[in-house]
Amino acid sequence: LVEAAIMLMPKKSLTLIYEHLFREGVLVAKKDPYLAQHPELETVKNLHVMKACQSLKSRGYVRENFTWQHYYWILTNEGIQYLRDFLHLPPEIVPATLKRQARSTEARQQRPKVDEPRRAYQSDRESYRQGGAPDKKAEVGPGAGSFE
Repeated sequence: LVEAAIMLMPKKSLTLIYEHLFREGVLVAKKDPYLAQHPELETVKNLHVMKACQSLKSRGYVRENFTWQHYYWILTNEGIQYLRDFLHLPPEIVPATLKRQARSTEARQQRPKVDEPRRAYQSDRESYRQGGAPDKKAEVGPGAGSFE
């Protein structure tokens, strides 16, 4: 019979990890269990962040991506619901990854219209289609030139 080792961590640390994960929607941690503190959560050990997210991953509440010695955990819909229940949050509060960014009206007005073709290229295109000025020499190829 094999028993799994249980990681004991303060509930305050777990709550801080879950709050940050819910607020941002993603969490990043370097793969370094000996790091004294997590860069984004100053009072929490990096090992606690890694193990808390490993637990969430095993229950299907986060997706894990491991790239360049860094873990990236992305919250799933089931994870959002679980953290909402754990942190006692109302349904109106959503993670930052689900919030739409408000675009300014100036950015919309400055965008060029794409409905009309570009006039700068129109004359070149039409002259090419109509067989205007030839831009290639006909006397090119093997045997066409003379060596002197």
